[in-house]
Amino acid sequence: MNFAPDLATVTHGIQLAVAPVFLLTAVSGIIAAVAGRLARIIDRARHLEGRLESGEVDAQRANRMYAELRQLRRRGWLVNSCIALLTFCAILIGFTIILLFLGETSELPTLRLATVSFLAGVMCFLCALVCFLAETLLATRLLKFAEMPQKLAQTGLVQPPPK
Repeated sequence: MNFAPDLATVTHGIQLAVAPVFLLTAVSGIIAAVAGRLARIIDRARHLEGRLESGEVDAQRANRMYAELRQLRRRGWLVNSCIALLTFCAILIGFTIILLFLGETSELPTLRLATVSFLAGVMCFLCALVCFLAETLLATRLLKFAEMPQKLAQTGLVQPPPK
């Protein structure tokens, strides 16, 4: 295996290989955001499980809490899938960087492999974004914006908003 003999070729190889690093930066930022969502999902699930184990809730409330735990499990699965896809994306982009540098600075025929690696990384990134979107939509389905609990409305202390 012969390496490039001059500085200009090595410099160009470094410039070519550094371009995908910007995608790695975006991937790391999204991983951080998604990991934060996973932490909140786990915290909420632990809170609900703690209340259920304490026995301080009635059967109707417990059923709602179990339903929320099922939703949290789905959300957790989506977030874990998103993190896995983003991690594969980062690995593939890192592999692309290595291939681009070696292809530019040596005589190794890496163009096809670098192309496949980069496109596979982008596909993982897009699939991760779909998982993120699905998790976000599922999370907002759990919310009950401006819905007044039935018991509170029955007390008469608070009037329900006009429809």
